[in-house]
Amino acid sequence: MDSAAGTTVRILCTNGLKSVFAALDDDLRATSGADFAADFGSTKKFTDRIAGGDVPDLAILTDEAVDALIAQGRLAGRRIDVAKSFIGVAVRQGAPRPDIATPEAFVRTLKSARSIARSRLGASGVHMASLIHRLGLADELADKIHVYDGYAGQACANGEVEIAIQQISELMPVDGLDIVGPLPGDLQKVTMFSAGIGASTRHRAAVEALVASLRSEGHASVLRAKGLEPA
Repeated sequence: MDSAAGTTVRILCTNGLKSVFAALDDDLRATSGADFAADFGSTKKFTDRIAGGDVPDLAILTDEAVDALIAQGRLAGRRIDVAKSFIGVAVRQGAPRPDIATPEAFVRTLKSARSIARSRLGASGVHMASLIHRLGLADELADKIHVYDGYAGQACANGEVEIAIQQISELMPVDGLDIVGPLPGDLQKVTMFSAGIGASTRHRAAVEALVASLRSEGHASVLRAKGLEPA
């Protein structure tokens, strides 16, 4: 079936866009004419699933992951960029806001923090693991780092850790958090979230209509409100 009406599009999507889909759920269905069922998780988790043969109608992951899956033949056609995401720092509401204005200040904050949460497999977690090594802080911070599957922000809001470092779009929906700001300067990693169409989908028209709706100018303000920038 290759029409938008009357189809259900199966989506595997990064957690970075979960809040966007929640905000736009009804509107996406109305403007695209397609129903959908979305699962949310880390890019790494879904890349492994898709590479192993569990190919959805639509994948929305990091641009690198989508390119790799297109090269493998799991996704077809061109990569469609959707939104840019930034890594941020958050503390529990009411807690002192640390200085992260410069790379040097951010390093001092990491060193002085009692505990730090990051994601395990998400783009922000992979970047932070690499960044800490690059800064020569791996040994010094080893006992402070707490690694979670999609829970870093909530752990901070619950008072389990002092600082959370995660995609801003994933921190924003968490009640009880104060987002201090983005990682400073060249310590930041901008992640492009992109769409790829399943190579064997029977619902290409519906998928294309859904992606077009998500990327439409009318939804740009929602992306920004959720901590993202339109591609």
